[in-house]
Amino acid sequence: MSNSVPYSLPSGLPRLDRCAVMGVVNVTPDSFSDGGLWHDPAKAIAHGLALRARGADLVDVGGESTRPGSQRVPEEEELRRVVPVVRELAAAGVLVSVDTMRASVAERAVEAGAVVVNDVSGGLADPAMARVVAETGAPFVVMHWRGQSADMDRLAVYGDVVADVVGELTARVDALLAAGVKEDQLILDPGLGFAKTAEHNWALLGRLDELTALGRPVLVAASRKRFLGTLLADPETRELRPARERDDATAAVSVLSARAGAWAVRVHDVSGTADAVRVVAAWQRAARQG
Repeated sequence: MSNSVPYSLPSGLPRLDRCAVMGVVNVTPDSFSDGGLWHDPAKAIAHGLALRARGADLVDVGGESTRPGSQRVPEEEELRRVVPVVRELAAAGVLVSVDTMRASVAERAVEAGAVVVNDVSGGLADPAMARVVAETGAPFVVMHWRGQSADMDRLAVYGDVVADVVGELTARVDALLAAGVKEDQLILDPGLGFAKTAEHNWALLGRLDELTALGRPVLVAASRKRFLGTLLADPETRELRPARERDDATAAVSVLSARAGAWAVRVHDVSGTADAVRVVAAWQRAARQG
């Protein structure tokens, strides 16, 4: 990273002079925006390689949908979906992140070549996750989370959402450090859309500097989420913009997140965001040079 970045990046991650781009590979039949497209392992592997070719710095592989209302899949099924895809992408030189709430899946994925564990529960869903992360030394994305997808909508109650998220993430970090995870392994994620209304999401984005001020890398995962569909809803019918038609809005969020100091953005459509964050970096370099 450039000298202006106010945090140390976990080892094993690319040092870039711009915001990193994490592409999404959902090896699921039911994810909210592309469920079923990459459920076949061969298609998932091909898609991961294509994302890298389009500019993804990392590829995030997940085998369990966390859309609102979704139910959990059995551990054996998640392992069956994820591990072969991680292994093949890693063997091809792709930097792979595994998107899982299960310690067993994280452990097997790291053994297969994953370099990041991205846990939307921040280690809360599986008490063994902290041990696995500590033992493997893998960078760990700690997302703000209040409960499983089936129940999270009723948990979207805050005083000041930004202060509450910062406080709860800080407490989670403290618990992970006490469990043996090293400080330089940790990456923070505000958890857009997880137990949060559209207004909560916008508040977190608008005050992202309060999260980056904690001195750790921040991942922003806004891609195609419902709050963008609400913003872009048909003005007459109020019908939400379909998920796969939210990529331009996602790229705009990526630009603003990069300018606000995000370490990375997690997106489904890599090409637009990969171009956008390079524009931000060039703009910022020019501004620094006067």
